[in-house]
Amino acid sequence: MNFLGNLIWLVCGGLISAILWWFVGAVWCITIIGIPVGLQCFKLSSISLNPFGKDVAIDDSNNVSFLINLVWIVIFGLELAVAHFIFGCFLCLTIIGIPFGRQYFKIAKLALFPFGARIVRRR
Repeated sequence: MNFLGNLIWLVCGGLISAILWWFVGAVWCITIIGIPVGLQCFKLSSISLNPFGKDVAIDDSNNVSFLINLVWIVIFGLELAVAHFIFGCFLCLTIIGIPFGRQYFKIAKLALFPFGARIVRRR
């Protein structure tokens, strides 16, 4: 079921979401200081390509990731989160699109606080 959901997901906007993450990662990698942030964006684009069967676990114990998340929200995080939230709302207008909209909401949460987050496989 996860394979079929991920295949349909690519058509319903998953590829667009991954391209957004890749673009943001490339912009961050322009500077030497932003390379770790850009690499995290490239890593998190994997959940945009196949979100079904995966969850996001957020670890709040690290103060450094909290500070990086604050900078992230100001520069790119809010825009990415709002874009994913709007896509999710549009997909939730139909009953068939609700599972895909929920995946967009999961990615929107990740777009707000990507540092200190882990992608875990659901069993």
